Amino acid sequence: MAYSDLHEHLKTLEARGLLRRVTQPINKDTEMHPLVRWQYRGGIPEEERKAWLFENVTDARGRQYKMPVVVGTLAGTKEIYYLGMGCETIEQVEAKWDRALAQPIPPVCVERAACQEEVHTGDELKQDGFGMDEFPVPISTPGFDNAPYTTCSHWISKDPETGVQNVGNYRGQLKTRARVGVFPSGLGQDIYIHWKKMQAQGKALPAALVIGAPPAVSYAAVQKVPYGMDELAVAGGLVGEPIRVVKCKTVDLVVPAEAEIVIEGYISTEFIEPEGPFGESHGYMHPRQLNPFMDVTAITHRRDAVYVSWISQVTPSESSVIKKTGYELMFLRHLRDECRIKSVLRVEMHEPLTNLRKLIIIQMRRPSEAEVWRALHAAASFHPGVGKIVVAVDEDIDPANEAAVFWAMCYRMKPHRDVQIVLGMEKGHAPPFHYKDREEGTDVVSYHLPADDSGMLCNAIQKEPFPPISLPKREYMEHARELWEELGLPKLKPEMPWYGYSLGQWDDELDEEANLAVQGRYYETGEKLATQRVKAK
Repeated sequence: MAYSDLHEHLKTLEARGLLRRVTQPINKDTEMHPLVRWQYRGGIPEEERKAWLFENVTDARGRQYKMPVVVGTLAGTKEIYYLGMGCETIEQVEAKWDRALAQPIPPVCVERAACQEEVHTGDELKQDGFGMDEFPVPISTPGFDNAPYTTCSHWISKDPETGVQNVGNYRGQLKTRARVGVFPSGLGQDIYIHWKKMQAQGKALPAALVIGAPPAVSYAAVQKVPYGMDELAVAGGLVGEPIRVVKCKTVDLVVPAEAEIVIEGYISTEFIEPEGPFGESHGYMHPRQLNPFMDVTAITHRRDAVYVSWISQVTPSESSVIKKTGYELMFLRHLRDECRIKSVLRVEMHEPLTNLRKLIIIQMRRPSEAEVWRALHAAASFHPGVGKIVVAVDEDIDPANEAAVFWAMCYRMKPHRDVQIVLGMEKGHAPPFHYKDREEGTDVVSYHLPADDSGMLCNAIQKEPFPPISLPKREYMEHARELWEELGLPKLKPEMPWYGYSLGQWDDELDEEANLAVQGRYYETGEKLATQRVKAK
């Protein structure tokens, strides 16, 4: 087996100095996620953030858990994500995703698996200390969440008509030792489609909740792939070989053999019940609504299982980092390859606070005006609730630099000509939330969102010649960098623009005068200008 399971990945992180072990008692209900949260909201630079391993876990009732908890170990930072993918650079990651989506490799079934070293079924699941009691599931948003929720929770189900499995990541509310709520969100998620098909047959939906899969499976679980594509096959494409899977004990599904924990059961299609509220990745508390739930029929896990939790809610977070690279590649492929807009160079989905979906920047190289508007409209309509504000910029603008994007919008865009408002959009998985009447039994949010939102498309592409950027030319900045390093000054992290360049409104005479200036011959220019005097009016 060439790919890493979670245990091998943790060894790699520790060897790289990216794993922080916490040995003192930590309360999973009140302390764990707030502690990790500070590395995202405390002004800590990304290169100083770590993955966390909590070895001494307690809860609000004073219980001591045998199982450790890890947080941030799959995408606490971009570097951690790269290592989980077996890569060192973003270019290597992009190449792997391109290969995986073009050439998925179906999983291979084995007879024995680490994830089934311990098996619990029947009445044992309802006993104190067993069932979901066995696992130290943290409370993600203490003070607002109404229960512990699984977050790194890969729900596996299959289409009853085609038999093709799907792996999707959805939260899971702990309701009893043998009942877990699921939030499929209803916005075209595959598990919701499977649920509706089984409901039409009058049957419950078999499902498996996997926690702590091999990293490649987790990365595939959050990627948006076409309906009918098995994410386990995509994960195989990422690692270049089949993912090993094993048949579940009580449901007709297969799960990753090297997973830490597998929770099997049936999702009722006859009843739904209140689920939530829960702090979601859009940065707000998602309210209670009616959702499906799973009755647990079996729990299997490794003897040395590690519980995996993702930190989500306000971005940046592990949840946004793990999605960002895959989502951006998906949008780039859509615009450049499927829509055939070859001038598209890069897609940046803005992460801090906005959570990837709402603000999208498209970097383009010398596009025609028609290409700009095609790209903007295509990005805004690609996925429900994605692309509320879409901005097109030139290749000299770093789309990841907010200041550079605002700079382009302020000087290369005339709002009355270069902004279009698109109607008929849905807000997607985001507030504001509209409640039904409490007399109907609960606070409920409709699955089917009205098309009453709108999008703003901004053409911030340079449309006419501009003067040069008022920074020293590249050769002078490069020489100054050499001097900087000779002086032992702090390490530089260049941000575009870091040197001056022409944007068309410049001529040979002005260039010659600038060359004379750096040679100390600027008086020659002064003498020339004296010959061009005119009478003052």
